[in-house]
Amino acid sequence: MSNTTPTTTDSHERPTAPPPARGSAPAAVAEPSSPRGTAKARQYISFSFYKLMPEFRRLDIETQKRHMNDLVGLVKANDPSKMFLLVYSCVGTRPDVDIMFWKISYALDQLQHFSAAINRLPIGGYLATPYSFLAQSKRSTYVDKIDPAHDDTRTSIVPGQRKYNFIYPFVKTRDWYLLSKQTRQGVMDEHIMVGNKYPSVKLNTTYSFGIDDQEFVVAFETDQPGDFLDLVQELRETEGSRFTLRDTPIFTCVQTPIEALVKDLTGV
Repeated sequence: MSNTTPTTTDSHERPTAPPPARGSAPAAVAEPSSPRGTAKARQYISFSFYKLMPEFRRLDIETQKRHMNDLVGLVKANDPSKMFLLVYSCVGTRPDVDIMFWKISYALDQLQHFSAAINRLPIGGYLATPYSFLAQSKRSTYVDKIDPAHDDTRTSIVPGQRKYNFIYPFVKTRDWYLLSKQTRQGVMDEHIMVGNKYPSVKLNTTYSFGIDDQEFVVAFETDQPGDFLDLVQELRETEGSRFTLRDTPIFTCVQTPIEALVKDLTGV
């Protein structure tokens, strides 16, 4: 158990113009219309991790190629107006996972359909799922006093504009929730102040209360892994770190075209 990595609940990236999107991610998933006066629709967010079993590499090359081509075809057939689908490689960064699919949709069914489609492929028999995290987008209850207008964008996640993604589930202590809202805001003020020193790191905070084992899943996107390392180290010295109950496992993911990832996995 660790109690020193970044506390969550706020994005701390300054609202600068985003860099060109990596890969083929669209600008936004189509948001369903909401009746006037109702809350904005929330996105469902899934982080699905897969491990290719060693038995797959013992198949003949032509069979491997056919199975992998099926997976590539499934990824490329995704309808971006219904679901974001971003592909990340964990090859060489963790021994227990190889692939991470970051899926975002306003309909939970879309996330399920994609997972079910993988299961139906021949390669599905050679893929284990060691980890899978489910969450939703939600506006933070804490005020970013440095840039309060920044708070308006947090119910919608537009991912994929940076190469590296650091992901982990997160649970706070129950003592955190027993603090007064004013006290918690004061603790978060320090957290936000430190975070804003690292504008190259974009924090996507997603919420899992009641729909998965963790309370949050956080995804830090950056093109500068060293900045993220320094951010984590500095946040260990903040008051908020006292209230971290669990923040592992941590995944270092590299955004990778599905064709390149297939080559890294099998060489076909």
